[in-house]
Amino acid sequence: MPPRVAYFCMEFGLSETFPIYAGGLGILAGDFIKSAHDLALPVVGVGLRWLHGYSRQRILPDGMPVDDFPTYRAEFLQDTGARVRVVVGAREVELRVWHTEAWGNRPLYLLEPVAPEDAWITRRLYEPTLDCRLAQEILLGIGGVRALRKLGIDVDVYHFNEGHAVFGGIEMVAERMAAGAEFRSAWAAVREQIVFTTHTPVAAGNEVHALADVMRLGAGCELVEAELREIGGDPFNMTVAGLRLARRANAVSELHGDVSRAMWRDVTDAAPILAITNGVHQPTWQDARIREAVGSPVALWTAHEAMKQELLQAVHARTGTRLSPDVLTVGFARRAAGYKRSDLVFGDPARVEPLLHGRRLQLIFAGKAHPDDAQGRRIVANLVAMARRYPEAVAFVPDYDMAVARLLTRGADVWLNNPIRPLEACGTSGMKAALNGLPNLSVLDGWWAEACRHGENGWAIGDETAGAADQDARDREALYRTIEEEVLPAYANRERWTGLMRASIATADAQFTSDRMVRDYYTRLYVP
Repeated sequence: MPPRVAYFCMEFGLSETFPIYAGGLGILAGDFIKSAHDLALPVVGVGLRWLHGYSRQRILPDGMPVDDFPTYRAEFLQDTGARVRVVVGAREVELRVWHTEAWGNRPLYLLEPVAPEDAWITRRLYEPTLDCRLAQEILLGIGGVRALRKLGIDVDVYHFNEGHAVFGGIEMVAERMAAGAEFRSAWAAVREQIVFTTHTPVAAGNEVHALADVMRLGAGCELVEAELREIGGDPFNMTVAGLRLARRANAVSELHGDVSRAMWRDVTDAAPILAITNGVHQPTWQDARIREAVGSPVALWTAHEAMKQELLQAVHARTGTRLSPDVLTVGFARRAAGYKRSDLVFGDPARVEPLLHGRRLQLIFAGKAHPDDAQGRRIVANLVAMARRYPEAVAFVPDYDMAVARLLTRGADVWLNNPIRPLEACGTSGMKAALNGLPNLSVLDGWWAEACRHGENGWAIGDETAGAADQDARDREALYRTIEEEVLPAYANRERWTGLMRASIATADAQFTSDRMVRDYYTRLYVP
């Protein structure tokens, strides 16, 4: 019988109508528990129910984004009747446990404080204040482990997807110590039950808390300071703790595996880091018309034209911008973060303007910055400014969510990704686009370093170098050159282009679905 797995994550992206996700981490988690359902594997998801969900993005007249946090309807959530308690600072917080399988997913259990005076903890996903972040992580990790016990769900493997849940491992160590085990033997026994996924080499994705705050808020359970220091260090690093609490760990692409092993090589007692490349849920992200048409180049192009028209109509409805169905349309949609370089293409107006003004190229952008990320907000403002500067060739679609992602990854002609290599751990939006026949135009980072067959299923931007002082300029020049010399000529040749589309679909279908990913987790990470 396959191991029974509890998959912990701070966010789950199941539907745009249930906005408890911020970006790729949550979409991955949602795709994971959908594929586990499709494969009939014994997985349950564990997360938090956020009062307001993630932000809704509006663009002010000056071009800056502003975020609202509305409530949302959740009739699909069922109260399990289970209640558990955790300590947060000086207060004992009672938690309700919700359940849903509404989107063809394995059971997802979401914790939420019962008392109104505790609602501050789960008011908003990724609240920036220290005490709130720690409290959220206490609820997810410690509360999640206790909820599974209360529900009577037997678990063979606890999978902590990113460091947010690692206090659950501390809780499991404390449980064994309360039953009479010595600290090190309790730690060793718990390690046999835990696996850990690290997602990003960017510092902000690897949280660190002062050990005194961990103890003050109660996240250390009954462990003393010296024991917590052995697990997570001082300050307490959530990724380090995850690596030391797990028997195995994984990165999310082959290149990310190399980066992660180098990044954490000095951590003693760390789990070995494998590489299991992410995948995306094919029924969620691939349009049925593409699945039906892939065998025929003519039918494939007809299906693509219909989806492109749908995208352009949606862009006009949301932004007022009218783009042409006859112009090569490049899509770019992802979280607005500095290393993703969303606005790289605009860095040399002398090169990009002839393409835009000459009606050879048009660009559609979408993406949110974290509400507290000033650099990300400036990037969004610059994209909005470019859309206003080039109104016939550039659009920015506000309030990026799963619905916008589906439109773009189905209706654009090409999918652009130009992060600073090697900071893109995986980049699953490109997989969604490839499943719908969009050739990728990307820096050789994340999954594209494994998938790219230049000129056959897409194109590489630049080479595999990284870290040069003039890296932005070099990558930008490579981007312009590749568009002018390779992408545009290919787009002018219908037979060539549909060949690229079919090769993109075949690549994603063979290697980059979440069904393949979940199977890999079972065979490589979960087995004893």
